[in-house]
Parts: sequence; structure tokens; C-alpha cells
Amino acid sequence: MDDVIIIGGSFAGLAAALQLGRARRKVTVLDTGLPRNRFADHSHGMLGHDHKPPLHILAEARRQLARYPAIKLVNARADGISGEIDDFSVRTADGESLVARRLILSYGVADQMPEVPGFAEGWGKSIVPCPYCDGFEVAGQHWGLVWSGPQSHNQARLFLDWTDRLTVLTDGHEIAPEIRADLARRGVAVVDGRIAEIVRHGDHGAVVKVDTGSRISVDILFAHPRNKPSANLHEALGLATVATPLGIVLKVDERRETSVPGIYAAGDLTNPQLPSVTTASWQGAMAGIFAQQSMLA
Repeated sequence: MDDVIIIGGSFAGLAAALQLGRARRKVTVLDTGLPRNRFADHSHGMLGHDHKPPLHILAEARRQLARYPAIKLVNARADGISGEIDDFSVRTADGESLVARRLILSYGVADQMPEVPGFAEGWGKSIVPCPYCDGFEVAGQHWGLVWSGPQSHNQARLFLDWTDRLTVLTDGHEIAPEIRADLARRGVAVVDGRIAEIVRHGDHGAVVKVDTGSRISVDILFAHPRNKPSANLHEALGLATVATPLGIVLKVDERRETSVPGIYAAGDLTNPQLPSVTTASWQGAMAGIFAQQSMLA
């Protein structure tokens, strides 16, 4: 029996495994090898790894984990979970059954691409979600923001720390007059109409075609599509969730424990605000530490 099975081997899952392995706890990491940021050429803002390809960072992390004999990395998908604290059973897609005292869920979320020609092709390149991850490289240039709801107002205000050239594309959303007035006061242009197509140009830039006939050329386009957990294991377990403007996330307490005792969660699966490799890593580390401490005699 393992002490902990970790489902999801990206930044959160591997950070949890590192803490557990250093505590000499037996841990198995199940991973499908499809991290959310695999579309990005570089990862930014992670101390010691700034501007490195995210897949290279993960590969190096796996090499480092190999020095810990208690850690086992398995390329497999978890298809089912049953049991309770101190006796969980995880069934993999190839029919293998694993047992553990604790579980850490870090299988992340999957972004749901809108049915706009060119959007999926530009995702992670000319279309990005996070200014902390990608803003510095295009600071001072012309930014576009696809309006996705009330939270977009704060995003527009935030983006002005990086650029004074920002265009909001309403994409069919209604924007209240007082918010439009505030955007105008800040020098933010607003273009109405639904986005019909996005054409990438250059390393980052994009031309956004609107159904009104407008064509807006920007150096980078920020968008926040809805997302959903990349697996449905939490549904079968009946774990409590929290609704956010972009989708649901798992509810955890201050020790990263979910609503079911013995099951912890970390990374984008629990973080609706500012998903990043730094946030995922520290959440994973904390989940590993708290899971270990919960098993003390």
C-alpha cells in the first residue's frame, strides 16, 4: 500500500511528490502527460526557471525525483476511485488497482475553446490568459481583451500596469454605461460586436475580425475561456465544488483537504483566480506536507 497516490503529474502533483518523497513516504504519481500549459513556448514568473519551456521544467523535475526511492512515476490515467481514509483504491485505465492511505488530486482543468475560427490555433501563442505569465514580453504594446463578464473590468484596470494601449472587444456582452465611462476615462477603447474570426500574425499578434465588419490588429490578445476539470473523479467522489465565473473548482480548506477526509487537492483544480506554475507548485507542496502530517501516529 502507498502512503499517497497523486493523480496528476504536472507542477502541483510533482511538488507534492517531492515533499512526500523527502519525508520517505511511499507515493505513486499517475500522469497522462498533458499539462494545461503545454501550448506555451515559455513559462514566466517562476523563480529559477523564468523563460524556460514548461515541458522542459517538468522533465527536469521528473529527473530530480528519480533520486527518491519512495517516489514512483507512472504514465497512466486514473479511471475510478473508491474507499475511504486509510484505504483508498484507485483503478487505472489499464485495469490496475492501487491502494493508498491518502489521495492528492492535481489533474488540473481543461480550457474550453470557443467556436471561433483561429482561437484554438492561437491559444498559448497570440491568445493568452495571464498578464503575470506573458505581460512583460509585450509591455507597452497594443493589447486586446476579450470581455467575458464583470470580472473583465478589473482585468482591464490591471492590464494598464503593462500598457497604455488597450482595446476591449465586447464579443456580444453588454457593458454597463458606468463601466464604459470608466474605461473611456482610462483611455481604453471598446469595440462592440461578436468576434467572428481571429487571425494570428507574427510571434504574438492577432487580427480580430468582428461581425460588424471591424478588423482590430493587436500585438497580443488576452482571453479567459471557460474551463472544466480535466477528469470527473471528483464527481464520483461527491467532492464539494465552488462555482467561479470561468467554471467550477474543488473546495479545499486551509490544509488543502477537500470535503472528503483524506483527499487533498492542489493546482488549477482548486485555484480560480491566478493560475500559474508558481501557485500550483506551492499548493502542491502544501498538499503533500499536510497529507504527510495527517498520517502521523
